[in-house]
Amino acid sequence: MIHTLSSHLRRSAASALLMAAVFPALLNAQQAPAQAVSAAANPHNRILLVLPFDNGTNQPSLEWIREAAPELLTSRLLSAGFAPLSRADRRYALDHLGFPQSFHPSRATSLKLAQTIDADSIVVGDYSTDGTTITAEARVVDVPHLHISQPVTASGEMRQMVAVFDSLAWKLTKELDPAFSVGQETFVAAGANLHLDAFEQYIRGIAEADQTERLRHLQAAVKLNPEFAAAWMALGREDYASQEYENAAAAFAKMTSESAAGTPDALEAGFYRGLSLLFTGDYAGAETAFGGVARVLPLAAVQNNQGVALSRQNHDGTALFRQAVTSDPGAPDYHFNLAVSLKRHGDANGAQAELAQYLKLRPSDTEALGLQTAWKQPSGAGTTEPLERITRSFDATAFRQAAVVLDQMEAARLAALSPEQRALALVVRGREFLSRGLLLESERLFREAATDDSKLAEAHEGLAEVRERSGDTAGARAEADAALALKPTTGTYLVLARLDLAAGQLDGAVHWGNEALKLNSGSVEAQEVLRQVSLKRSQTK
Repeated sequence: MIHTLSSHLRRSAASALLMAAVFPALLNAQQAPAQAVSAAANPHNRILLVLPFDNGTNQPSLEWIREAAPELLTSRLLSAGFAPLSRADRRYALDHLGFPQSFHPSRATSLKLAQTIDADSIVVGDYSTDGTTITAEARVVDVPHLHISQPVTASGEMRQMVAVFDSLAWKLTKELDPAFSVGQETFVAAGANLHLDAFEQYIRGIAEADQTERLRHLQAAVKLNPEFAAAWMALGREDYASQEYENAAAAFAKMTSESAAGTPDALEAGFYRGLSLLFTGDYAGAETAFGGVARVLPLAAVQNNQGVALSRQNHDGTALFRQAVTSDPGAPDYHFNLAVSLKRHGDANGAQAELAQYLKLRPSDTEALGLQTAWKQPSGAGTTEPLERITRSFDATAFRQAAVVLDQMEAARLAALSPEQRALALVVRGREFLSRGLLLESERLFREAATDDSKLAEAHEGLAEVRERSGDTAGARAEADAALALKPTTGTYLVLARLDLAAGQLDGAVHWGNEALKLNSGSVEAQEVLRQVSLKRSQTK
């Protein structure tokens, strides 16, 4: 019987929910409120699948855009708060339907694929070019109702292809959720640092069948754009699969950058970086890598490997092995590792009990049977001390589903707060995203905060800064004015000072800079604005 992706995701979700036992205090303290919005009512809870676009150019050299389209659209829809399925999920579905990965589904087959994976909506589209410009068109298919939307289109110069698909993503978002309020400029700004040449190499790298060619393209991508986190992640996976562990560790380390920190990819990178360091003998580095992941997602595999890294430094990893056993008692190796650690640290009875539990789960393991016999002998009989076992891989989908569980728990926590408290919490989270350059995510949270508490000046201050960074000068001034009407803040004055400085309105920049200093005499940003004004005035004399 064919296993569908939907059952695959349900199994992964079940595995992820098991780890929620690690957070009993949070789960018990914060229950989802009665007003929680159902998936049917909230379009952001629907499962989305973006399919590769049809190549309408008749140019084989532009075939790579087929895969580029869902990569870009999926990324933006995810940032907008939707739940799009990943490329890996789509590949899994094609494989289990018996289709090759290069298969180009028709509209009818696309519907079958969507129904197989229980998708609520799919996005289908195509692209064409006249040589200098590219036009992309997409439609949203409502799978349960077999309804297809009117087409939405975006076009622009070929060299601005990323911006074209970012604009298309915004239009699709408005099609999926007409009430969505994040501006189109923010979608475009989200991809502003993505170099088209590097992006092309990345797409060719993840789509290429030959490993040597995959490596060549991915190495070119990170060379062209050293801050391209997704390309580093893909390169790290390739190096790890080739057992080039030093290279893999270096590539995965790039995923700890500010823009990637805390994302499922960054957590997965931390796990595989820990493995890579284990295999190169850098046990202290491996312990740090696994510890960083465990602080966010304390899954059993992470706890186990952190315990192994600790043990290889001749420290006691027993507590971590106990946590792994508690998180996943059905995994034999965690019992084996706990047994070995207990024996090493003098708890013979506990070691025997854990080894017996291991043999119940894996009764034909000759190493474990030999240990059981040796450990029953009088003290001093001697046996070669085994090493704890490393968990070398994990279900990436389960890992991502665990991250979803954390997001849902956080959403439940926020929903239980008063509107004013929730707005303040959303502003804090929005600031965190903004500090990492994630404009789309931060604007979405600031807008939610402004909706929850219309009198919160900090929400409009955050929106003003997002609008400023996305190049919407008029929008930035409007939000800054809205913030000042509620309460003067240093951040709002700084936005206005920077806007006036950029517009050459030096008197205005000085005024707003001084207003910022009245509220915060130590503001380095305000001092920098005034320094820039002095520099410009000296240059015009």
